[in-house]
Amino acid sequence: MKINNKMQLLILFILASSLVCIAQSIITTGVVYLMNDFSVSSTQAQWSYSVFLLVVGVMIPLSAFISRRFNARTIFFFSLIIFLLGSIICYFSTSLIVLIIGRILQAIGNGIIMPYVQILLLRTIPEEKWQTYMGLYGLVAAIAPVIGSFLGGFVITLYGWRELFSFFTIATIILLVLGIIFVKDSTPTENYPLDILSVILSIIGCAGVMLGFTNVADYGFTHYLVILPIIIGIITLILFVKRQTKLKKPLINLSILKNKYFSVGTIFICILFGCLNGCTALLPIFMQGIAYNSAIFSASVLLPGGLLIIVFNIIGPLLTNRIGIKKVLIMGCIISIIGYGTMVFYTQYSSFEFLTITQSIRYIGIGLALMPITTWSLTMVSDKVEDGTAVNNTLRQIFAAIGSSMVVVIVAILAGGSIDHNTASVVAFNETSIILLILHIVLLILTIIYIDDKDKIENSR
Repeated sequence: MKINNKMQLLILFILASSLVCIAQSIITTGVVYLMNDFSVSSTQAQWSYSVFLLVVGVMIPLSAFISRRFNARTIFFFSLIIFLLGSIICYFSTSLIVLIIGRILQAIGNGIIMPYVQILLLRTIPEEKWQTYMGLYGLVAAIAPVIGSFLGGFVITLYGWRELFSFFTIATIILLVLGIIFVKDSTPTENYPLDILSVILSIIGCAGVMLGFTNVADYGFTHYLVILPIIIGIITLILFVKRQTKLKKPLINLSILKNKYFSVGTIFICILFGCLNGCTALLPIFMQGIAYNSAIFSASVLLPGGLLIIVFNIIGPLLTNRIGIKKVLIMGCIISIIGYGTMVFYTQYSSFEFLTITQSIRYIGIGLALMPITTWSLTMVSDKVEDGTAVNNTLRQIFAAIGSSMVVVIVAILAGGSIDHNTASVVAFNETSIILLILHIVLLILTIIYIDDKDKIENSR
């Protein structure tokens, strides 16, 4: 494929990934409206969001196979057509079940595009420029949720939730037309076999673990809707791993985990995303449920941090190119530790300014570390980026689900069983913040001991 065609395809994939990324969380702003229109409970309406996350999680393990078996042009059109069909179904949905079916189709498109755009980028760009271009991709990916939150609230308030999906329909059609005009060539493929049993095991395993931990916040640890999915998921994932080691051409080549540095990078990513999503779920509960502030208050507190993480998503990789991965990650970990450390001192009466500044500090640390560690871990297995991307993204998705549920449950347990507007809940929040702080100290230790620039690691061997 010619260079200009590669770049055109990459740009279109980045635009497509931004669109499907917006679709992931934009519906959360319309949950109340769904409850009224379909006469369902908040828990039922929330499935319009939860099912999206579950489907993306089970699609990611397939990304290595998809990237080998099908060319980029085919993947582009197939994923967007599925996403388009889902958007149309959502727009015309007459019940929550129909809406969820549409959301499942949207999520399938997302689950194909999001991992593949990273693979395509790493295939297209020389390795020495990976940090810079992954930073640019991270910039776009980070902007999408911020735009989604604003766009969702604006559109729903003025026009209703259905118009969200008319936007996705029109935007997807435009991208498909641009694809027809500008994407003429396609990437090479190989006749890579698909092991159906591995697919089934990965779907059941990932869905079971994610569903179980997602249900923890609603049902607690002892409910069968928590215990049963997690047990089934873990057993199935063990069977999946064993099967991959026996296949000549596995669905995911898990042998890359034998690379110590890739494994360390993956552990770093899992902890980082678990804490990030846990805090994202916890802070609105603290500010609204414990401190009795409004939803607008909590959204306003987190907005500057959301904008800063966008900026530092690109600053992090650029700094890595200049001063090296170790210094950037140490800096990011220390700043995050300061941010989480300040949360230990939150009270029901903490001012807007204090909350905003301290959360902004936390987001800066995350932004500095996020794309550099993702790119660094993939450089450690640069000859197997398809498998590396699949492993990273799958585990990241699982730990994000675990983190968002577990943190809320921990606060509730420490508060004596329920979170409320009382001192016990404030103390429980502070104690949970200490746990998050300790986890980031672990990240700092991992960085100091194991993480360094690739050339230095190779020279020391």
